[in-house]
Amino acid sequence: MEKIRLGKTGLKVTKIGFGGIPIQTPPEEIAIRIVQESLDLGIKFIDTSRMYTCSEERIGKAIAGRREDLVLATKSASRTGEAVAADLETSLKNLRTDYVDLYQFHNVSSEENLQAVLAPGGPYEVVRKACDAGKVRHIGITSHRLSVAKEALLTGCFETVMVGLNFVNTEAAEELIPLARQRDIGIIIMKPMAGGMLEKPALAFKYLQQFTDVLTLIGIARPGEMAEVIRIVEAAEPLTAEELKDMERIREELGSGFCRMCNYCQPCPQQILISAIMYTPVALNRFDPERIFKGEWDKFMQKIPDCIDCGECEKRCPYELPIRERIREAGKQYYAAREAYLAGRR
Repeated sequence: MEKIRLGKTGLKVTKIGFGGIPIQTPPEEIAIRIVQESLDLGIKFIDTSRMYTCSEERIGKAIAGRREDLVLATKSASRTGEAVAADLETSLKNLRTDYVDLYQFHNVSSEENLQAVLAPGGPYEVVRKACDAGKVRHIGITSHRLSVAKEALLTGCFETVMVGLNFVNTEAAEELIPLARQRDIGIIIMKPMAGGMLEKPALAFKYLQQFTDVLTLIGIARPGEMAEVIRIVEAAEPLTAEELKDMERIREELGSGFCRMCNYCQPCPQQILISAIMYTPVALNRFDPERIFKGEWDKFMQKIPDCIDCGECEKRCPYELPIRERIREAGKQYYAAREAYLAGRR
């Protein structure tokens, strides 16, 4: 696996890194196997977070005896110095290590968040002291809002930045990557598959191969998936005319205001599965009707009327999506399609 220099950190990392979100879902033994298979394939960068429930603990178990070969990154979404200090200690315990190579402030997607991170005696100062103590090697930031990410880079406080980039959401390529390169800030890309909205890894990673100096994270939920991604990346084949047409069709289908499945809108007090419902209009075009109109999908669509219009989901959405309007519209589309499907079977 080809390695790149991660900006001013000087860290040499594989172009593909392991993203720690999906391994929360499978049984622990499968999750550990997924991580270890990725290491065996040459992956040397692993990213996780305190926000990802059991992810850190599972990674800690998977990398036992292999820590020195890895660049290990985690994050805290806390916004006080005391809370970040506690998060760091928990992460070190979970990951079974005495230091992390990269510690990131998670989802800094508003001006208020950035100010809280940089406040005197706050999170940034705490992590700087952790660097002096040898518990942290480098400091980074992650964001779902480009304007805030750019402002963060201009402070000179951060050595890496993580933002979303894929062939549907290209804004980071136009607005952020050039600034990060100017300042020698390491660039980490999340959501290469648009949070699961893109189904074809070949399209996603062929698009991203033009960015030769970025580290791309991929979340793996099943054994064998990482090998498929690595094959695409190492083949370095150009996009075909047919693939370019397919990409354009997908862009038109999704538009720019789609849900990225980040789930920062959760938890819903009514236990509505927001991101799944937001995905429904796409699913109606892509999936077999039997999968959509029966079983679990139908059950969570029936939760839409339980919405109490509290608006908490919209306050938390880093992309400022009109979630309540979208889930109601998704419900209308779903039930119209369901009725047409059932009528055709009568």
